[in-house]
Order: sequence, then structure tokens, then C-alpha cells
Amino acid sequence: MRSEGKLDYLEMQAGGGAIDSMKAFYSAAFGWSFVDYGASYSAFEEGLDGGFDGSAPRDMKPLPVLYSESLEDTAKAVEEAGGRIVRPIFDFPGGRRFHFVDPAGNELAVWGE
Repeated sequence: MRSEGKLDYLEMQAGGGAIDSMKAFYSAAFGWSFVDYGASYSAFEEGLDGGFDGSAPRDMKPLPVLYSESLEDTAKAVEEAGGRIVRPIFDFPGGRRFHFVDPAGNELAVWGE
């Protein structure tokens, strides 16, 4: 069961055609398996679920993704706590999410179904 505010997913960039090499590396080194969602996204379930985003810029850092049952309430709480919304709520395959930057400059996302 998903829990409110808990780390739920981790996205890592694999842009510039690196998605196949990323999959090959993690498969060979750690035995990971993948589910492809189109040509530019591949998901994994290896303790902490996550995915490689082939459409992300090469300088993108890993993106921790938290879970929320109410994105609107969580976005409001993030702003009230001093965070800054950098991508308002949007739809994506699997649900909706928004991105924010915390006071130290780390970008995170929050998703919900």
C-alpha cells in the first residue's frame, strides 16, 4: 500500500540515446529487468520502483518521486512549507504529478493516481 508523502519512485535520465546502454548496464551488473513504455521510457521494480527517461536532458539529476492521495493539498503544503512549485500539476501515463524545489534546491516530484 502506498503511503502519503513517502518516497515511492526514482527517475534517472537516459537521454541522448543512452536508454539501451543504461538497461544493459543495470541488467548485467545487478540483474535488473525492465518494462518499456514507448521508445524513450523504461521502468524497473528493484526494491524501489523507478525508470529511465530517455527524453530527459543529459544534465538532469535523479528525480525522487513522492506519493500523495491529494496532489492539490500536497502542492499547497509544499508551498506553505517554503518549497517552490516548478512544474504545476500535469497528467502523465499512470496518473498526475507536479515538481517542486525544496529550500536546498533539490528538485522532487509528487505523484498521485
